[in-house]
Amino acid sequence: MLKKINAFLTKIEPPKWVIILLAVIFILRIPSFFEPYYYGDEMVYLTLGQGIRHGIALYGGIFDNKPPLLYIIAAIAGNLYWFKAILAIWNLATIVIFWKLCLTLFPSNSKLVKIATWTFGLLTTLPLLEGNIANAELFMIGPTILSFYLLWTKKLNFINTFLAGILIAIAGLFKIPSVFDAPVIVVFWVMTTKLDFKNLRTIFLRTFYLILGFAIPFLITFAVFYFQGVLKDYINAAFLQNVGYLSSFRPGDVQKPFLIRNLPLLIRAGIVLLGMAILFFRRKVLSKQFIFLTIWLLCGLFAVTLSERPYPHYLIQIVPELSILIAFIFALESIEQSLAIIPICLAFLTPVVYKFWYYPTTPYYLRFIKFATGQITKGQYLASFSKEVPLSYQLASFITVSANRSDKIYVTGDTPSVYALTRRLPPGKFVADYHIHDYSSGANEAQLLSASLPHFIIIRPEGPVFPEITQVLRQSYVLISEIGGAEIWKTK
Repeated sequence: MLKKINAFLTKIEPPKWVIILLAVIFILRIPSFFEPYYYGDEMVYLTLGQGIRHGIALYGGIFDNKPPLLYIIAAIAGNLYWFKAILAIWNLATIVIFWKLCLTLFPSNSKLVKIATWTFGLLTTLPLLEGNIANAELFMIGPTILSFYLLWTKKLNFINTFLAGILIAIAGLFKIPSVFDAPVIVVFWVMTTKLDFKNLRTIFLRTFYLILGFAIPFLITFAVFYFQGVLKDYINAAFLQNVGYLSSFRPGDVQKPFLIRNLPLLIRAGIVLLGMAILFFRRKVLSKQFIFLTIWLLCGLFAVTLSERPYPHYLIQIVPELSILIAFIFALESIEQSLAIIPICLAFLTPVVYKFWYYPTTPYYLRFIKFATGQITKGQYLASFSKEVPLSYQLASFITVSANRSDKIYVTGDTPSVYALTRRLPPGKFVADYHIHDYSSGANEAQLLSASLPHFIIIRPEGPVFPEITQVLRQSYVLISEIGGAEIWKTK
């Protein structure tokens, strides 16, 4: 592996500062290799990955509502350590691709390239925006950047444009909001080309090639899930059910008329269109790079605010273009140095308006140093992530000893860490209580438990969310142990 990485770096001939940056990023990622099984999304990904390893069909046999590529990577990883390791390698490769894109956009401004690449590397690594977590955003920005790099450096013939469309689709198969980066290049072509019949025809053909490439990976997934007999489940889970996601953080608006309910979304779309209109009318006095980056940022901001959820990892999607625009301020000596402040302010205003969360960076590393130097115990280290983490490990230890690998278990709660730790699976398709709340019911879950009777049912201290499960416990299970307030029930 190290020989292959060295050969790759030799081929692309990175300067010393890029190698130093990659070394720094790798060092900053070392604490993530020692993180416990605690982060809810990662636990879902790993649990679905185990389902794939067991031959269970995604969406039909085991469920979450993202496209399949992240779960496939989790399946390849098999455990949290390798999941983080794959993320680290992917992130390092993404930084290299981003550096190459910056070099292409600004071949004569090494200061801008350095500032942008360092900014990008740090923002996609530090815990501030959950750079340490294996979320879809960190995986999807790599193919998007590579797609744009290809379109900037290669002849815009059928093959190259088609491949660029495939790369954008790969990003979309990690997470759907990434497809909002797809219009960036088309709008850019329109704005930077003389709009006569010949050029419009050329743009139309290139757009067709791009769309064709974009469609192919999605059509392949449709075919795969069709032959698995779960195409309808796939379309519902990864696409249709995410429509409701747009208003999921404003549940009180669900009953309101369409226009009232979606007014914030329409206002944001209007801001994007207004920004593009201004760029179009001022395109003759702006550089192609500035136009491209601003379009990219506008589309990205629309994507990260789709659901109005305040999760910081959503902001990773706008880090590439924002990093370059920030570098404008420090490395350009033109009017665009000042103009860059406008899209940058819009980007910084967004997390303020929507009250995005953030995660402290310094305590994250100080905690790891204390653990690595023996100043705190493993138990203290686990508990520092969440008070529920030590309990999850205790429950997992009990299950690992008491149940066969093929035994099904059922665990209440919204974080399926016990499934991921034990590599055991639930009897049904849902791995967390919020899935049942959103897409099923307690009655359906109780009926499933009665029919399948998993070997163990674990009721975490907060108790069963669904009263119907209590009835199943009384009829078919016996309480055999209590650990940290959690009840462990075994079939009679």
